[in-house]
Amino acid sequence: MRFAGSMAKKELVEKGVRRIEWARTHMKVLENIRERMVKEQTFEGLKVGMALHTEAKTAVLALTIQEAGAEVRLTSCNPLSTDDSVAVALNEKYGLTTYAKKGQNTKDYYQSLNKVLDMKPDYVIDDGADLIFLLHTKRKELLPKIKGANEETTTGVMRLRSMAQQGALKFPVMSVNDAYMKYLFDNRYGTGQSTMDGFMAATNLVIAGKDFVVAGYGWGGRGIAMRAKGMGADVTVCEVDPIRAIEAKLDGYAVMPMSQAVRGADIIVSATGCKDVVTAKDINAMKDGCVLANSGHFDNEISKSALLKLSKRHAQVRDSVEEFELKDGRKVYLLAEGRLVNLAAGQGHPVEIMDMSFAIQALCLEYLDFSAQTLEPEVYDVPDHLDDQVARLKLQTMGVKIDKLSKDQRTYVRSWREGT
Repeated sequence: MRFAGSMAKKELVEKGVRRIEWARTHMKVLENIRERMVKEQTFEGLKVGMALHTEAKTAVLALTIQEAGAEVRLTSCNPLSTDDSVAVALNEKYGLTTYAKKGQNTKDYYQSLNKVLDMKPDYVIDDGADLIFLLHTKRKELLPKIKGANEETTTGVMRLRSMAQQGALKFPVMSVNDAYMKYLFDNRYGTGQSTMDGFMAATNLVIAGKDFVVAGYGWGGRGIAMRAKGMGADVTVCEVDPIRAIEAKLDGYAVMPMSQAVRGADIIVSATGCKDVVTAKDINAMKDGCVLANSGHFDNEISKSALLKLSKRHAQVRDSVEEFELKDGRKVYLLAEGRLVNLAAGQGHPVEIMDMSFAIQALCLEYLDFSAQTLEPEVYDVPDHLDDQVARLKLQTMGVKIDKLSKDQRTYVRSWREGT
């Protein structure tokens, strides 16, 4: 990373430190867990390799693991999702080896992943499964050393479940993404708010009154649709799953195929975990001025090759906004190179949301280290008691109390004889 001078680097470090400490201040669930883990030195002697979106909240998780005794190396799981101030601060101020840099090309991105693996980690924490996939392909010599892994996001879990079904997975993986305290809040409220944050930061356009198309009605798509509707947009959902399509319809949204929805769309946001969600055929049907964004993990949901093929020219018109002038004169706009807009153009999920997700990450790493020798090479759901622990800690930090079942009520709900 290059700087104009020592002062520029110093200012970047100071900015990163401020962002990290701001996040730490508002991550009270993880702080509760950190205090215990640091006291017990829970991860003493372990090596942990991490590939996560390298920004302030991630830094707090990485520092928690380091302060609890582990040697940690960190890089990003996406070329555009690094906050350079945080990456530099981790290296310079906190002594945590970090290779992430925003805007890496493909070669440098994989070089950074390999540098993380060069430490020969005991465990890896991944987001999208690129690190795990690399271990199973080009870094197979390290597989005997790996005891287990955590996977953060839907796309990664899909890849890993496929590997497990085919007998290709060589170590146990915790599906952090599928924990209730992760996906119900991170995927829904986190993705919803941060997608709007990224969209507005990139475009400075109004949401209200726009025809807003959401591709995919998983938890991320639910959150995006909810926030778009709340900001005054007319929302349409495109789905391939009939059950989710019914849910979207009963939630009050129009539901139709993309080929139909695209014709009136002002804004299209994909959140599917699949590829070719917006194709050349869709682009040909778009109206002038349509804005395209993606909140899925990989940059293949919107066909960038089709945009280039159908355009006579394209240019960067704002930070994170690329204008494509089609051959018939229409213009469409792609945000953040089709990469996940909430991090590439925004600051990612809100701090308090990631507090819950990263609390699950820390507890799952502890669970793995305790249980790895008894686990087969499969993808495992997060144990219910860890979900419950994080939920209760979150309620405690919010100052919220809830009811408890009485002894008679517990007996009643466990009995099959009593019906009245």
